[in-house]
Amino acid sequence: MMEKLAIGSDHAGFRLKEKLKKYLESKGFSVIDVGTDSEESVDYPDFAFKVAKLVSEGKCKRGILVCGTGLGMSIAANKVKGIRATVCWNEEVARLSRLHNDSNVLCLGGRLLTFEEAKRIVEVWLETEFEGGRHLRRIKKISEFEESRS
Repeated sequence: MMEKLAIGSDHAGFRLKEKLKKYLESKGFSVIDVGTDSEESVDYPDFAFKVAKLVSEGKCKRGILVCGTGLGMSIAANKVKGIRATVCWNEEVARLSRLHNDSNVLCLGGRLLTFEEAKRIVEVWLETEFEGGRHLRRIKKISEFEESRS
């Protein structure tokens, strides 16, 4: 079965999102694109929430968001229960975000990364498994805090 990924962007991340979507589909991923569909100005939280909800509800295993810096998307996505969205600007940060933080949403800066850089970050992020161990204890603390606020 193909792994399902959700992907979304605002206007600043549109071009990079489109390239990444084609790349991921060529690698056999099933990609659900929540938009945006052009470079017309839109509000990033709308797309961050859509991707984050697909991941938190288990409809997609993971998600990828692209805005100008990745920062706005990560702030918005992290408001959704169960989401651990991380901004990654290089391969090592992507690897550690999965290995130690079990990140389930990757946020990228469309104005800061070339397609080749973003592609390598995505590859590492998708290939790296969560290490567990002491890191699982920390992830559980985050989940328990989220539950206590519900």
